[in-house]
Amino acid sequence: MRNLIFAINLTIDGCCDHTKGIVCDEMMEYHTHLVRDADLFVYGRKTYQLMVPYWPDIAKNYSGETKVEIEFAQAFDSINKIIVFSKTLDKAEGKNTEIVRTNLKDEILKLKQQQGKSILTGGADIPSQLIQLGLVDEYHFVVHPVIAGEGRRLLEGINMPEKLQLKLVESKIFKSGSVALHYLKQ
Repeated sequence: MRNLIFAINLTIDGCCDHTKGIVCDEMMEYHTHLVRDADLFVYGRKTYQLMVPYWPDIAKNYSGETKVEIEFAQAFDSINKIIVFSKTLDKAEGKNTEIVRTNLKDEILKLKQQQGKSILTGGADIPSQLIQLGLVDEYHFVVHPVIAGEGRRLLEGINMPEKLQLKLVESKIFKSGSVALHYLKQ
C-alpha cells in the first residue's frame, strides 16, 4: 500500500501561509527529495493554483532562479499525476492533472491501493480533512523561526475524532534556523 505523506511549512505559531516563512536552499533541497520520492500529488484547488503553472513554467523557462529552485521545479514537473479535489475548478492547466469531485475518503483509499511511489499532499484544506479521516501516514513539518501573528493555521476548523499520536523518526536543523520534523502515524 502506498503511503500518503503530508508536507508543509509552518511558522512557530502555526501559520501555514506560504508567504510567512523563510526560503533557503537547504529547505528547497529537502522538499525536492520529498517530491522525487512521490509519483502522485493530491491538492485542493488553492494549493494546485499556487503550484501550477508556477513550477512547471520554471522547469521549462528558468531564468534568474537558483539552482535548487530549478531542481525543485524539474522534480515537480516530472511527477506522474496530480489529483485536484475541487467543486469549482472547471479545467486543469497542468499535464497529467485530473479534477476529482467524488468522495475524498473513497478516492484516497483507492489511490493508496494502486501501485506506485508515495502520494504527496500539501496545503491546508484537503490535508486537514485527510488528517481528520486518519488517512495520512507520514508528516513532514518544516517549522520556520518566525512568529507570524496572523494567517491561516493548520487544522483550522477541524475537530479530530480522537487524539493523534505521532512518532518522531527524523529531525534536521537548517542554517536558517528552520527545523524539519518527520513523523509517522502510530
